[in-house]
Parts: sequence; C-alpha cells; structure tokens
Amino acid sequence: MCMLLLAGMIASSMPAWAQGDDPGYEQLKLYPGKAPGEPTLKEGEKIQEMSYRRGFHFNVHEPTIDVYHAKGDNRAKVAVAICPGGGYGAVATGVEGILAAKWLQKNGITAVLLRYRLIPYRHPVPMMDVQRALQLTRANAQKWDIDPKRVGVMGFSAGRHLASTATVHHKAAQPMSEDPVERVSSRPDFSVLVYPVIAMGPPPAHKGSTMNLLGPDPSEELLDLMSTYKQVNEQTPPTLLVHSKDDNEVPFKNSELFYEALQKNGIESKLLGYEKGRHAYALGRRGTDSAAWPGECLKWLAEIGVIASGGTE
Repeated sequence: MCMLLLAGMIASSMPAWAQGDDPGYEQLKLYPGKAPGEPTLKEGEKIQEMSYRRGFHFNVHEPTIDVYHAKGDNRAKVAVAICPGGGYGAVATGVEGILAAKWLQKNGITAVLLRYRLIPYRHPVPMMDVQRALQLTRANAQKWDIDPKRVGVMGFSAGRHLASTATVHHKAAQPMSEDPVERVSSRPDFSVLVYPVIAMGPPPAHKGSTMNLLGPDPSEELLDLMSTYKQVNEQTPPTLLVHSKDDNEVPFKNSELFYEALQKNGIESKLLGYEKGRHAYALGRRGTDSAAWPGECLKWLAEIGVIASGGTE
C-alpha cells in the first residue's frame, strides 16, 4: 500500500501532458532506498514539500529520472541524460526538460530527464544525482537497447553547470559492488552544454547559482573545484557548447572559458556562439539565430559518430 502511494505521488508530480499515453515513458527513482545526502537547514527551518508550478519543480527530495524511450525507424542506440536549469533553486522541468526530452525522442535518442535535488541540498548532492543518473542509464543499457558506450549528458543554464560537473568529475566503476548500478562508470561519452553556468564565485559566475549550490561563504578550493573549466583534462569527453553573446544572465564568457580549456587539452569540441537569443531559450528562440542550435547539435552528434545522420531537427 505504501509503495503504491509513493508511486502515485511521484507520478502526480509531473504534468499529465509530460506522460500522455506514451508507452515509451517510464519514471524511476534514482536510489533503491533513501537517497544519500542531507539538506542544509538553518536552525528551526523545516523541510518543505516538493511542489510543481509553471514548469518548475521546487524542494525536490526524491530524485528521479523520466525515461522517454526512442522509437521508430530512426531509432539510435543512444541515450542522453538531461539536466534542466533553474539556478539550483528549482528544476525547469518544462521547456528545458520535457520538451527537450521529446525532441531527442523524436530524433531516435532515448532521453533521460533528471529531476535532481537542489536547495536546501548543496554540493555534493546534485553532483551525486547526475552521476547516479548516468550510471543508472548505463546499467540499463541492455534492457533499454542502448549502447553503453553512447551515453551522453545535456544541460541548460545551472543544469548545464551540473552537466559540466558530470563531464569533468567522474565516478569510477566499482566492479565488486553489491549494487549493479555502481558497477559502471558515470563518465558521459559526450556532452551538450546549453547557455551554461561554468564559473563559480566572482564574475563571469552566476551569483545565484553559486550561492544556492555552495552556500554563502565557500572556500577558494571549493570554488575552483566547481568552476568546471578549471577541471578539464584529457579524460573529458567530446563537448558541444551553445551560448548567445547577448545572454544577460549568464555571460557568454562561461562557454568561452570551457571551450578554451577543451581546446588546450586536445578534446574534440565545438562552440556555437549566436549573436541573438538571450537566456533560457531551451530549443532556440524564434526569430533569432539561436533557433538553429538543435539542428546543429544533431549534425555534431553525427560528426562524432554518435548517431548515423543529422536527424529531423
């Protein structure tokens, strides 16, 4: 009875149009029991229940993945974990999550939409969740008919910071673990980072994301660790960056810093810098050149051998 109630609560936390009657949709908990990691609460502060408002999830305590299985003649054995943005204060599950997932699904790619924990949880909890999502995807490769060597990550804004965290901070496989999910690596095989928060701390960092993730007084060591461009090395996977130069929330410099680090380390990479689009345009803002990025992304995935062709955009 309790399990049925929990399942109902999880399912009801997503809008009905996210699920529809799609037989290719399923939702899974990230962890088999209580998720590891505790919230950071002020004295006397109480845990607030999770809520969903206008395309955003707040106060996530039970991290999940929503799997949109690829189908149709163009189906590729590829999966992408999606990290929506929200400044680590909310998860923008709508346009930066569900719509992106359905776009990938339409183009033959299995989309794994992550609802990760954020405020009142701080680092390393969100990183633990994205690493687990990638491991869970790879551990289900046979069941979901995907190639475990073609599992990528995609992120938007602060979710892009989380995706870039997964790109540079990998959890190694533990072959002897009792948990089959822990027996595979969290390292993504490719990354797509869209108008990302990359730096933490002073400009060009995003102040709100830094505060929500690291707290009011993070050490210089922690700021460096989570300024992901400083952590790029030869183990970083191929990466596509997408950013508009007129972004008034997260400066374009964030993508430039990450791209420069990728190039310095000889990592296959590409930066799509658009003149117009501003911030939070998800699959592109109509009437601006940013609307071209989904098609360019599919072309890039074909160029690096992840999919067979450029898809249908």
